[in-house]
Amino acid sequence: MRRIGALETEWQQRFDPVDALARSILYQQLSGKAAATIVGRVRERWCGGGPMTVANLLAAPDSGLRECGVSFNKIAALKDLAAKATEGIVPKAAQLRWLADDELIARLTAVRGIGRWTVQMMLIFRLGRPDVFPVDDLGVQKGAEIVLGLNATPKSKHLQELGAHWAPHRTLASLYLWRVADQAKAPST
Repeated sequence: MRRIGALETEWQQRFDPVDALARSILYQQLSGKAAATIVGRVRERWCGGGPMTVANLLAAPDSGLRECGVSFNKIAALKDLAAKATEGIVPKAAQLRWLADDELIARLTAVRGIGRWTVQMMLIFRLGRPDVFPVDDLGVQKGAEIVLGLNATPKSKHLQELGAHWAPHRTLASLYLWRVADQAKAPST
């Protein structure tokens, strides 16, 4: 922490969970540029240039989404997201603040295409939750390997045990571990 210094965080900005999760789905397994292009097309064609909403996602025909570059699997995930939001499984923005991390993870991972890691990133970067520790994240694993002086990248279960002593500040620990991993990758000058 001394070597890296203070971290500046920019989270807890207002956002719509359906739009944020739809973006997460569309960004999966694509380069940032390709995904941004597809998101832009979907928003322009089906959302009037605004955020993706339940109504927009349900109204957009599969063929229209395909024309925007959305894969069949992602179309199914977007439609499931809209259905789960309609059913109340995906909470509205106002509800996010009072739901516990574990409940949000359980509810949002019920959506096709949304995994634990995706929800954890939302908890950290969108909601500013203080005690999230994404043990399956490669950057967190690599950072822990360096900081803890391990001979190999720790497995998720081992990392969970190692990180227990950082509670209730594991989000901050994660941010530092990512920074350590990034610095280790950077070429030395």
